[in-house]
Amino acid sequence: MSDNDRIKDMSVEAESAQSDDTGLTLREQRRVIRRIDARLILMLGLLHTVCLLDRRNLSTAAVAGMLTELHLRGNEYNVIAVAFFPPYICLQMLGPVLVRKLGPRSFLAGICLIWGVTMMCGGFVHNWTQMVGIRIIIGALEAGFFPAAVYLIATWYTRYQTQKRFAIFYLLGCVASAFTGILSYGITFMNGLGGLSAWRWIFVVQGLITCVLAAIGYFVLIDFPDRMRQAKSNFLSDPEYDFILQQITTDRADVKLEPFNLRKYLVAALDINIWGFGLIYFCTTTTAYSLAYFLPLIYREDMGFSEGASLCMFAPPYVAAGITMYATSWVGDRYRLRGPILVFNAVLTLVGLPLMTFAKGNGPRLLGCFLTTMGANSNVPAAMAYQANNVRGQWKRAACSAIFVGLGASGGMVGSLVFRSQDAPEYRPGIYTCIGTPATLVVLVGLTVRLYMRNRRVDRGELVIGDLVGFRYTY
Repeated sequence: MSDNDRIKDMSVEAESAQSDDTGLTLREQRRVIRRIDARLILMLGLLHTVCLLDRRNLSTAAVAGMLTELHLRGNEYNVIAVAFFPPYICLQMLGPVLVRKLGPRSFLAGICLIWGVTMMCGGFVHNWTQMVGIRIIIGALEAGFFPAAVYLIATWYTRYQTQKRFAIFYLLGCVASAFTGILSYGITFMNGLGGLSAWRWIFVVQGLITCVLAAIGYFVLIDFPDRMRQAKSNFLSDPEYDFILQQITTDRADVKLEPFNLRKYLVAALDINIWGFGLIYFCTTTTAYSLAYFLPLIYREDMGFSEGASLCMFAPPYVAAGITMYATSWVGDRYRLRGPILVFNAVLTLVGLPLMTFAKGNGPRLLGCFLTTMGANSNVPAAMAYQANNVRGQWKRAACSAIFVGLGASGGMVGSLVFRSQDAPEYRPGIYTCIGTPATLVVLVGLTVRLYMRNRRVDRGELVIGDLVGFRYTY
């Protein structure tokens, strides 16, 4: 039986090595995975939570008075929103390299601490150009976090353990950041305290939360499995480290880190599959970021809700999105599906956006908000798992993570520009753009029939993918 056939016969959660070489029972193997989940996925998820909080509090600050106090006119709010993305996109490639060189604790916790301090400074700006500067700095710092985190997670788990982990990682941030509106509404009662307006306290308080979690992360985060094994870290025992490394070797044989070569790192960008996965993520994030930046404004300006209601109603759709995200991720890992999950979530978005835009009355329009938020956000971990499952080799995986997240950030840039102030309150051009992106995603997933055809060639012995005999794409 080939390695590939053996992988197929494993259960999803313990598709870790079925041999007895490590001396661990199935229950012990599962306990090891849970310990890694608790230290790695939970901590990265919490850091991602503050990452999203610090990115999405712009819309709640706008509703809470920032637009008026900074005298924003025309597209100035859009400029503040989009200023985050150029440095965020340009610096993506550095994240996976630096996290490998400096280690997750120093790198991830360090940049998180610095952007938390920067976010607090946002509460003391005097004009909109200073806020643009704050956003540029935060974009540069956050650029390294997401691709580094995705890369780190992928090194600890097999391909069919990843989507649920990516879902939990993103779900923690998604659901927690959903309560940005409620938290911001509570902070508005601090209006005038210390001579600061309510919207300024939003930046100060949420920046402080970021700094606290960064400090905790420094002591909780774990390193890459091969380095922890070599350093004989007491996080796991030697047989437990051997189990982790063995299951990765059985799954895709890329535990060993090849020496860094800049040419090889950059030439990974020539793989057309990487750009296909990235474009799928671009289509996903265009809608997800649009909702993050403009949903409270749509509630207030288009649906006529009050400031407090607009802030508080930001949360329920994201809670529903968290449930959908985990459910579809469980199905995806259980039945080893990636493309069908992406299409299902895209259809939810395609049904929700017209309801949100063209339906009469706030009831059906709110239903549209729920469906759109559920579909767009649930596709984030689905897209992440899709690309992670189809790449092998650590530096290629690192390059893929950077390109993937960079294209996702480009979707965020589009999402922050298409909802223009002159199009308020209906924002039709933005809505039409968001309808087009999930439709494009469905087409892109359909084109991955190419992966199926290449798998057929592997089965016939005509092709070796990623220099590993028996490696097959997941679709």
